[in-house]
Parts: sequence; structure tokens; C-alpha cells
Amino acid sequence: MKYRAPHAWLVPLACALLPAVAVHAAWLLSVSEGHIPDCIPHVEGCTSISRAARHGTANAVFKALMLPAAALQAWHWAMAAPLARGLKPLGIVAGVALAVYALFLGTEGWAYGWLRRYGITFYFAATFLAMAVYLRALVRLRVQPALVRAMVAACLLMLLLGLANVLFQLVIEDRPRAERLRDAMEWQVGLAITAWFVLNSLCWKRKME
Repeated sequence: MKYRAPHAWLVPLACALLPAVAVHAAWLLSVSEGHIPDCIPHVEGCTSISRAARHGTANAVFKALMLPAAALQAWHWAMAAPLARGLKPLGIVAGVALAVYALFLGTEGWAYGWLRRYGITFYFAATFLAMAVYLRALVRLRVQPALVRAMVAACLLMLLLGLANVLFQLVIEDRPRAERLRDAMEWQVGLAITAWFVLNSLCWKRKME
């Protein structure tokens, strides 16, 4: 399959880089302003992505970058929609959910908390399903097999991290430790999503021949 736009591969690349920059810029700003501990959250689990982007300058930067990132991801899935049925609606759900989460992050109140919590849940679920549907189409078309295998590995990593998170919350009685593990795995899932979009950018750059 070929994309008409010669630089279409920049869309999935932007889907990878813009959220990664938003999250890590928020983390560094929150550390510098004293809102969260100075540590490596991907490993130590000292803070969640939400806490890193909830306060001060970090919150403003996070929203300024993540809201266009949500639109970009919805656009990405719309561009990929000819490959498989269901990609466009899944992309819309993912984009809207991510935008809702980013928009209400840092606000107070029960309703806003509900929107944030379910916004990020629906984002991860819709994004993972879209990735799975898309990869099934690529496997069927025998497109860029090496890259597709790497993308499948990224999806499997996300799935394993999600299952491990559920298991740890059930079996670890030390709640602070369980929360640290959950937060670290949240950052790791974010890195896996970033890697997936980078790999898909390479697929599109090669025009998926």
C-alpha cells in the first residue's frame, strides 16, 4: 500500500514524539518546581504521569502539547483506516479520550476526576485495540515483516505490563510498593506506545511496499 502524501510518515512520528515530549517536559518541570521527587519514574515508580503533569508550569505545557497530540493520533488512525475496518472509530475514541484526560488534568472535583480516570482508560484501550487491528491487516498483507514483528513485540509488552500491574495490585500487600510498581509500569507502557508509533513511521516512510 502506498500513501499519496510523500511525507505521511511524519504523522506517526509526530504521534510518537509529541506525547513523549509533553510527558517528559512535564516531569522535568515538576521536579524543578518541587512538585514531585527527583528520581527516574520509569524505574523507581516515584510518581505517576498524572502527578508529574498536574501542577504549575508542567500542567500548562502538558496540555499545550498533549491536546494537539490527541488530534494527531486520531488523524493517524483515520489515515490508516483503509487498511482495516474499525480503525477510524477506534482512533476517534482514542483521540477524544486523550484530549479529555489532558484537558481536565489538574482540575478538582468528583466529576473532573471521573473524566480524567476514564479518559486515560479509554485512551489506552482504544489505542491498543487499534494497534492490534492494524497489525493484523499488515500481517495479512505481508508488509514490512521485520518492522511488523517489532510492533507486535511492543504490543505484547504493553499487554504483559498491563497484566502484571493487575497481578501486582492483587498479590502485593505492601500498598506503597504496589503503587510504585504501577506507576513505573505506566511510564513503561508510555515508552512502548512511543516505540510503536516510531516503528509505524518507518513503515510509512518505506511506503509499505
